[in-house]
Amino acid sequence: MVKKVSIGVVGIQGAVTEHIYSMKQVFKKTNTSGEVFSIKNKEEIKEIDALIIPGGESTTISRILFQSELHNQIKKRVENKDLPIMGTCAGCVILAKKLDENSHDVRLLELMDMQVTRNAFGRQKESFEQTIELDDFKEPYNAVFIRAPVIEKTWNNCKALAKIENKIIMARQDNILALSFHPELTDDLRIHRYFLDMI
Repeated sequence: MVKKVSIGVVGIQGAVTEHIYSMKQVFKKTNTSGEVFSIKNKEEIKEIDALIIPGGESTTISRILFQSELHNQIKKRVENKDLPIMGTCAGCVILAKKLDENSHDVRLLELMDMQVTRNAFGRQKESFEQTIELDDFKEPYNAVFIRAPVIEKTWNNCKALAKIENKIIMARQDNILALSFHPELTDDLRIHRYFLDMI
């Protein structure tokens, strides 16, 4: 019997329903037996095979992650190397070990060896789309950036997978994936499928 894949999307704020929809589409296209749902309870972390931390407001998401003790359960699972995670935009920020010095209001999970700067491409009105080249992808990808962070540097086993000029916008460390942009806001499902292959 094929095991059913269970993916949780942190349901505090941000593009939660869009990630759920994208993963359900990937399940259909790959004939994967799976479920994806919003989670807010620390007990639910124990029941899932993978986690998505969506974009939104990093200050709000991080505060509630810590108040709800979700952060403890996430870190325990990562220490056991049995919880693949994808963080997009604000999720990318929260996964970092270091943040630019002007962001004292964000508490980090400190799961990836990288330093991130919030809103590095500007505020909401500077949102944009750009075609980018991704390692391991044959065709270019049209990425959507909204108040996007930049990964300033990576070290140890954290590897850059995509850049705009010299700015890192996607990185992977073991089974954790961080993106500056919003793959859930496009019809291109390749990044969600890439994440599914990491589980």
